[in-house]
Amino acid sequence: MLYVGIDIAKRSHEATILDETGNKLTSSVKFANSVEGVQMLLERLEGYDQPISFALEATGHYWLALYERLTTSGYQVAVLNPLQTDAYRKSFLRKLKSDTHDSWVIADLLRIGRGQAAVIPDKQIFQLRELARFRFSLVDQIGDLKRKLLSILDRVFPEYETLFSDVFRKGSRAVLAQASTADELAQFELAELTELLSSASRGRFGEQKARQIKSLAEKSLGVSFLADACQIELRCLLSHVALLEAQVALVDEHLARLLVVIPEGQYLLSIKGIGTALGAAILGEIGDISRFPSPEKLVAYAGLDPSVYRTGQFVAEEVHISKRGSPYLRRAIWLAAGMARQYNPDLQEVYERKIAQGKHHNDAIAAVGHRLLNRVYIVLKHKRPYETR
Repeated sequence: MLYVGIDIAKRSHEATILDETGNKLTSSVKFANSVEGVQMLLERLEGYDQPISFALEATGHYWLALYERLTTSGYQVAVLNPLQTDAYRKSFLRKLKSDTHDSWVIADLLRIGRGQAAVIPDKQIFQLRELARFRFSLVDQIGDLKRKLLSILDRVFPEYETLFSDVFRKGSRAVLAQASTADELAQFELAELTELLSSASRGRFGEQKARQIKSLAEKSLGVSFLADACQIELRCLLSHVALLEAQVALVDEHLARLLVVIPEGQYLLSIKGIGTALGAAILGEIGDISRFPSPEKLVAYAGLDPSVYRTGQFVAEEVHISKRGSPYLRRAIWLAAGMARQYNPDLQEVYERKIAQGKHHNDAIAAVGHRLLNRVYIVLKHKRPYETR
């Protein structure tokens, strides 16, 4: 067997070829990240009679195209976690970091059989994971924009937040789109403001809310000389938030269509508290449940397992979750746990028991998430919907 370790980069890669004894058969091969570059590498390997095994690091997204090209060409390819290769590199006395050395490290780690290859999901699961992670990024952007918008309101109309339970509900957005500063709202015609509120909120708000807004606007402590600049900023931010929310809705539609054709997706949705978006994120990160021999392994992969600190006679009394593994799975389970406890009395009981013990809200949610992951494991392992017994 020959072992080829490839150090991944954006424009070009570097490969080292080792035999079973660890000897380099040739100098490292540098090749472009292109069809011609990969073909050049494969042609260099055609002169060897032994079977060939490849290994490469999961560096960003640059490894994916090369992985697909090699696997479709019939080669065995192991994708290694950079944490593994970095730990192996540090085991040598001499500190050395270069593309050539890194490719050798990857090849040697594959040769000695100490590199644990990542499990690459099938195409449907890969699409779920890609879209679910993209959705998280869109949601994060929306959160950032909303915080910026609130900071602007704090300057030009600090009392505005007290007018609505949610500044970003439809009625409030309609008002801010027309008049975003205290001075503008104070000069707004009462009848026009009433009509705007009533139309946007479908009759929920009317003249009483309009009078309340005008009254607060007339007495506001807002900075008036920033009115023009902040007005432009607020309208741009509102427009951007609306655009991103429309994109989130579009992603949700695609996720729903993907989950329909994946049986495991329907099993997850049978658990109360797990909706389409979170179900897609959970399934996309877990992939094939058979790679987890027990629920505890899945909990550890989500980073919800307790970290242990013990040295000599000292044992840490305060235990935190490890936060290792997939941050996306941990986030999805964390959000789902907050919802699931509202629909599942036993999970709510777990939450309340932890709070009664003096635990923080986050510790209680982590405990609920641990229980929820057990349910996820069961329905995926046994391929059946969840049943309350």
